[in-house]
Amino acid sequence: MLEKIDLSRKLGKDEYRKTAPPLREKLGELQRRARAANVPIIIVFEGWEASGKGTLTNELILPLDPRGFRVHYVHSESEDSQNVYWPPMRRFWDITPPRGSIGIFSHSWYRAAMDEQPSGQGRMGEICDGISSFERQLAQDGCVIIKFFLHISKHEQKLRLKKMDSDLSSTWRVNEREWRENENYDAKAKKLDEMIQLTDRAYAPWTLVESHDRRHATVKILAAVTGMIEKKLDELESAALKETLQEADGPRDGQDEISILAKSTLSPSVLKNLDMGKKLCQAEYDAKLPKLQSRLRDLQYQLYKVRRPMVIAFEGQDASGKGGCIKRLTQKLDPRGYQVSPTAAPNDWERSHHYLWRFWTAFPKAGHIGIYDRSWYGRVLVERVEGFAREDEWRRAYGEINEMEAQWRGYGAIIAKFWLQVGEDEQMARFRERQQNPEKNWKITEEDWRNRDKWQSYEEAAEEMLLRTSTTYAPWTIVEANDKLYARIKVLRHAVSAAERALGIERPE
Repeated sequence: MLEKIDLSRKLGKDEYRKTAPPLREKLGELQRRARAANVPIIIVFEGWEASGKGTLTNELILPLDPRGFRVHYVHSESEDSQNVYWPPMRRFWDITPPRGSIGIFSHSWYRAAMDEQPSGQGRMGEICDGISSFERQLAQDGCVIIKFFLHISKHEQKLRLKKMDSDLSSTWRVNEREWRENENYDAKAKKLDEMIQLTDRAYAPWTLVESHDRRHATVKILAAVTGMIEKKLDELESAALKETLQEADGPRDGQDEISILAKSTLSPSVLKNLDMGKKLCQAEYDAKLPKLQSRLRDLQYQLYKVRRPMVIAFEGQDASGKGGCIKRLTQKLDPRGYQVSPTAAPNDWERSHHYLWRFWTAFPKAGHIGIYDRSWYGRVLVERVEGFAREDEWRRAYGEINEMEAQWRGYGAIIAKFWLQVGEDEQMARFRERQQNPEKNWKITEEDWRNRDKWQSYEEAAEEMLLRTSTTYAPWTIVEANDKLYARIKVLRHAVSAAERALGIERPE
């Protein structure tokens, strides 16, 4: 692919003066439109060393309002020791632009692929799969992703490196890494071809830029950026107009019948078939609890020693006992090695990002335990039932969540997920107890009562969630939670078992 690019392309001064100013003016206007439409934009600059990423980034940002963009320079993992604490894509989720803003990346998540050694067995396919998942999820959430690969020849790169090395103001930028890339140019070009082909998608296409001539490269970049942003904004305006017209026309004939047919399809009933009468006597509970807590504390130290994170997520109906389980789970743990994250409705800053952003950025460091009182599954539970997410959004969330958990598991994370199930009568009894107990009535709200009226809808959503997101690498454990003592011991036992299996520890119950 790269060898077929015509690097002799140039743009004369007169043509540049005619072409560049209108494109810059248009880019400034599009930035304002994108901000008003809450569209996030990502612009990636990759390419050979000395191919002009810094220069061309400067050319791009000249017409932009500096309050609306941020430029990121991404170091390689070897240059940033903090990267060893989290999965590879975590640091990029952390710096994705909020809605209405532009993130410009001089080097990016492609750094790992760019750093792959030209010889030997590489991880290119695995790296590119993670990147494609990341970009697709952002694009489906409305982000415009524009990627440039700046191409220069081996000879041109060598000339530029020599010039930089001889200049006191730039010699610090040339080291062994840059010279080694030039020496291995042909072999690396094959790797870069593979990277580009594996990650060139309709939702995040590559634009290859002939970078020998700065004027030609500048105009090509400006034209591509304005074209892609304008296309996205026009599509959004057309969709909004179409939706307005459909609302004015009213629902189509037969729409209600289709919905009824869709809901009448056979569905699993895992939760309805649970044995909710399971109990544990106080004496058995008192005997098992300290032993399991001690085992979990020992496992916490072993996880820290081998630098493996553990993620424990709790979901369930209101008053199902999540807080009580978490309290017993953490009672004997070292508080320096775990973090409990209660998940509430997203705030304005969180809503300005992809819904998974706040969970990626809260992922526990290597060797630590992250416990979530409600989690990323809110998209397919409360957001689905309450209409906070469109149907296309919550339907694709199953795959997005599975991909996220697969990446966490690939990094070495141990994932334990618990659904706590209580019966309607037991929930009512707990609600009344909370109302009557001054020490607990802060736990009961009008929202809890309102959610009871949607019991069937929430149970249907939970059934589908359990079916679609219980994977071999992140299975759900369903906990019969009518009896609090039984539920707490089951949660502890499964959390301990998950950690021991992952660490290769065999121990009889």
